[in-house]
Amino acid sequence: MMMGFGFLGMLLFWGLFLALIVGGLVFLLRQTTGTQTSNGAEDRTALRILDERLARGEIDREEYEAIRATLER
Repeated sequence: MMMGFGFLGMLLFWGLFLALIVGGLVFLLRQTTGTQTSNGAEDRTALRILDERLARGEIDREEYEAIRATLER
């Protein structure tokens, strides 16, 4: 008498189960740490761009300080 899918069925079941667990953990980690990382990265990027604009002479020191104060709030 055959019972289910045997070894192949068990392998597929546990493979799918493991993939769901790992995928869920990755999703949760990205949701909890992704927000903090992206906000910090955006701030650093904006400040870096501002520094580069000052270095290229696109803005003067007064404008640089005003924009930097706004970004750091």
